[in-house]
Amino acid sequence: MAKQALKFSLNHMVCPRWTPAQLIEVAAEMGVGAVELRNDVGENSLVDVEQARAVGERARALGVEILSLNALYPFNDWSDERAAQADKLAQLVAACGGRGLVLCPLVDGDYCGSEADKAAAFKQALTALDGILGQYGLRGFVEPLGFPISTLRTKRAAVTVIRELGLEQRFGLVHDTFHHQGAGETELFADMTGLVHISGVEDPAIGFEEMLDGDRFLVGEADRLDNVGQLRRLLDEGYDGYVSFEPFAEAVHAAADPVAELRQSMAFVQAGLR
Repeated sequence: MAKQALKFSLNHMVCPRWTPAQLIEVAAEMGVGAVELRNDVGENSLVDVEQARAVGERARALGVEILSLNALYPFNDWSDERAAQADKLAQLVAACGGRGLVLCPLVDGDYCGSEADKAAAFKQALTALDGILGQYGLRGFVEPLGFPISTLRTKRAAVTVIRELGLEQRFGLVHDTFHHQGAGETELFADMTGLVHISGVEDPAIGFEEMLDGDRFLVGEADRLDNVGQLRRLLDEGYDGYVSFEPFAEAVHAAADPVAELRQSMAFVQAGLR
């Protein structure tokens, strides 16, 4: 059994048709201690400060923590527009009492910059975000995306820059089991991890470098990403934070009974870790 206890969270992507308040209420009903809100789930996105305050009040009343708002994209393509976007999202996180902001890098098949260019853009963005997030007492959760056309595929590349800038207190990693496998990465960096996202890919015909968000289901017996193995290693290496379900498959979003499917996936993961 892993050394640390497993703490589940619900990313709003488990059921985008729920409002933020409904997501929080479901988490409380399920005995789940935290949620992640999003700004990309259509009419149920968190977009307004007054809305964020109300959502935060509901979460506090039910004893549910708000971990993050997902996400600032593309955070490493910095500009005045990106700075304004980051400030607005930070205001929303602060208003709802969240811990921090998820930061996703540019994914673009036409990008032709060198590795040095990528590192320089990453440093520029982190330096600017340190100031913006610091005004609100928030953390930044850097999520490397393992797609072949991502400008930040690996946690190693992220950790190298964060440590070089001495910004470990401001920035942590999102370990996403889908992107970890997609990037072919083996290192975990549990000590640098602030959030974990889990989802399962089941189609045996898809190669790991061909996986897309739409292929991401809840974690079950047919999972090919070794979610349980990744979680066991993270917990054994000292990770003690939340593990958020983050499925993108339309079939999951359309489920007649999302709570039952979530409970089934939780039971599968817990049993695998015993």
